[in-house]
Amino acid sequence: MDMKSVLSLIESENIEYVDFRVVDLSGRQHHVTIPAYAVDEGTFLNGVAFDGSSLVGYKGIEDSDMVAMPDPASAFIDPFVEAKTLNIVCDIYNPDGTPYERDPRGIALKAERYLKQTGLATDAYFGPESEFFLFDNVRYASGPSGSFFHIDSEEAFWNTGKEGQNLGYKVRNKGGYFPVQPTDTQVDIRNEMCTLMTQAGLKVERHHHEVATAGQAEINFRFDTLTRTADNLLLFKYIVRNVAAKHGKTATFMPKPIVGDNGSGMHVHQSLFDGERPLFYEKGGYANLSQMALYYIGGILYHAPALIALTNPSTNSFKRLVPGYEAPVNLVFSKGNRSAAIRIPVAAMTPKAARIEFRTPDSTANPYLAFAAMLMAGLDGIKRGLDPRELGFGPVDRNIYDLTDAEKHEIKSAPGSLEEALNALERDHDFLLEGGVFTHDVIETWIALKRDEIQQVERTVNPKEYELYYDL
Repeated sequence: MDMKSVLSLIESENIEYVDFRVVDLSGRQHHVTIPAYAVDEGTFLNGVAFDGSSLVGYKGIEDSDMVAMPDPASAFIDPFVEAKTLNIVCDIYNPDGTPYERDPRGIALKAERYLKQTGLATDAYFGPESEFFLFDNVRYASGPSGSFFHIDSEEAFWNTGKEGQNLGYKVRNKGGYFPVQPTDTQVDIRNEMCTLMTQAGLKVERHHHEVATAGQAEINFRFDTLTRTADNLLLFKYIVRNVAAKHGKTATFMPKPIVGDNGSGMHVHQSLFDGERPLFYEKGGYANLSQMALYYIGGILYHAPALIALTNPSTNSFKRLVPGYEAPVNLVFSKGNRSAAIRIPVAAMTPKAARIEFRTPDSTANPYLAFAAMLMAGLDGIKRGLDPRELGFGPVDRNIYDLTDAEKHEIKSAPGSLEEALNALERDHDFLLEGGVFTHDVIETWIALKRDEIQQVERTVNPKEYELYYDL
């Protein structure tokens, strides 16, 4: 859809408002709404002014004027606003008309342009599997007089003895992988989410209950090019959260909201194409992968410690990245092996479906930055010929959790904390700077923001500390 098509749609669909959306550095969306009668060609050519000083990671108050430039191809009708509203994703520009270098979407677009400049491929396709929880209640507080969190779900195993109306069929710990109704209480809600996603332009492939208790879910939508997939992921999260709210529930994409059960990841499927020709397929190769695909894997695993600072950028991420909860902490690749950081799907494989699946990321990532960083790591692996087999990254086609201690000792692991990942990013980020995709300023700003989050968490007294130390 181009500018004229959007303006025509506004008229033909009797749109009352147009909502312009931007993304801050952390990955949260923000919006400004304009009456439809005030939106014309000038809006698309000149953009919409806003205050950048109020967005995380952007400008200071002394230099805060910024411009949101609408991308008409991203337009969709908002299903949650009473007045008929058209939503449009925007890129961020400086007042002088130059792209703002900290704009995450702009970084994703630069990564796609850089891919074409290398001559290695024309398109990079990404397909995230973003897991989430639907809770019936969430309470949390952190302050000088106390800190706590409390969650609840009608299907949680801890409610088997709940008084009042209790009809049983609770989901056991780690027992939630697609049971039928009435154990799965959220089919209708997920169906509604999928219907609205389809109406908004996403191609939904399937949905199901996930492994954890207390309402863990997964909805898969079809892959697309890098920037468009990042757009789609934010749209996906917007719909999930608002449908949940409509039903009196709350959705979270936190990696580890429940102690003692599986967390939520964002497995990211990736492939390269030259026009219509798939570049990751070679019949007879390991898992029918091409040498280019293996080099791409080598790049991701080689740079994984630094990459994880962008793909798993929360302190909570590392409460998921521990052995025993299907968390892919092992920096190896394998076909069909879900205990490896990179899995090669082999079921129903065709040349165009040949791809790799990086299982370590989670949905606290800013998708524009995370996808761009993964692509840059993979391209670096191709350019440098980083064969994962020669670098000690596998393949490992056994359940890694069943290996002996001596065998596990040979396998490299993901960083154990956000601080470790940030340290790795400080040491290893030249691959991100290629083609001007990322800049030193973006990387330094990101590290500073994340270190501030670490300090906030570390300085907060934890209820567990009372249990461990109060009587010492």
